[in-house]
Amino acid sequence: MEFKTAKLKNGLEIVAECDDAAFSTALGFFVNTGARDETDEVSGVSHFLEHMVFKGTPSRSAEDVNREFDEMGAHYNAFTNEENTVYYAAVLPEYLPSTVRLLADLMRPSLRVEDFDTEKKVILEEIKMYDDQPPFGVDEKCRAAFFGNHPLSRSVLGTAASVGALNADQMRQYFERRYSPRNIVLVGSGRIDFSQLCETAEQCCGSWPTVEEGRPLPPAVPQAGFHVVCKDTAAQEYAIMMCSGPTASDADRYAAKILATVLGDDSGSRLYWELVDPGMAEHCSLHHHEYLNAGMFLTYMSCDPEYAAENLKRIAGIYQNAIAKGITQAELDQAKNKINSRVVLGSERPRGRLFNVGANWVQRREYRSVRNDLDAVEAITLKDVAAVQQKYPLTQPTTFVVGPLAEISSAA
Repeated sequence: MEFKTAKLKNGLEIVAECDDAAFSTALGFFVNTGARDETDEVSGVSHFLEHMVFKGTPSRSAEDVNREFDEMGAHYNAFTNEENTVYYAAVLPEYLPSTVRLLADLMRPSLRVEDFDTEKKVILEEIKMYDDQPPFGVDEKCRAAFFGNHPLSRSVLGTAASVGALNADQMRQYFERRYSPRNIVLVGSGRIDFSQLCETAEQCCGSWPTVEEGRPLPPAVPQAGFHVVCKDTAAQEYAIMMCSGPTASDADRYAAKILATVLGDDSGSRLYWELVDPGMAEHCSLHHHEYLNAGMFLTYMSCDPEYAAENLKRIAGIYQNAIAKGITQAELDQAKNKINSRVVLGSERPRGRLFNVGANWVQRREYRSVRNDLDAVEAITLKDVAAVQQKYPLTQPTTFVVGPLAEISSAA
């Protein structure tokens, strides 16, 4: 296993974890753009643009794109989140040049008005569908309340109003600023001929014009609060709770993930045994999410409305008890085993490693092997977890509850 890096003259970075023993190749363009880079006026444009990329280029129609991926037997897709848009494909090693050429071509889409108008309807339907299904958009309402005026408060999908008012020229302007080669990293993992990767990238991407477009990283100042949204068509009550957590560059992020596993893993955690196993809740979990210069713990709970108030009190009690008494060595050891198992199992395929290698590079500009991550988890002590709980108490959340109840008591 060898990690290699290169940079084209126009600023496009190329990084790859090369494994000669792998049987497949994974490649992806990681674009440093997402919801946090938008304005309220163009909220949702990053996700919309991801859709438009697959509508064709000056040299390929949408049908050509799908056909060429299928002819290679590729597993391909794309996603957009708060900080990145990623286009990727997993293929057999002999298709490395073809895959780079195809993905690179997608990075210079046509953005035709007729495609824009058609796809806008699809996006608006997606927004509507998202608001009509549990938890009925309150996770984004909670994010907006939690982050306040911070860029991370914006929805990845945008709103019906912002997407509805968006025009093709605005999207083109956003594309020119954000899809500059200095804002993109080509990532590879698996069986990679790095010289071939760089040579193909130079041929396909070397002429891309460079635009300087930075990204402000203001610190987040989260706001606590309790909000109830009545949705009389809902059968269950849903709760979203957000608290501050370690950032993407904070060494405490490993202890945070252990804490979230102990308290809120989908099985075998304190929330599971206290709420889910006895039938008080259908689901209750805690996760840590990390961003550039920001981070948060997110609790999600769904239950029968009659148990909602009691469950909120139970969650608060579990978190208060953990702060007061800490976690046990047995819990720490179990959490480490769970996390390490997920790290290893998720890294057995080059496609899994692609996202790990890419995320580490775009967030922290560092390469971390599987062993690096396992060692970091293994090094966490009970004292480290206790320190995270003191620094980022789970008892001061922004909470949104949605369901048929018009009123519900706060757990505070």
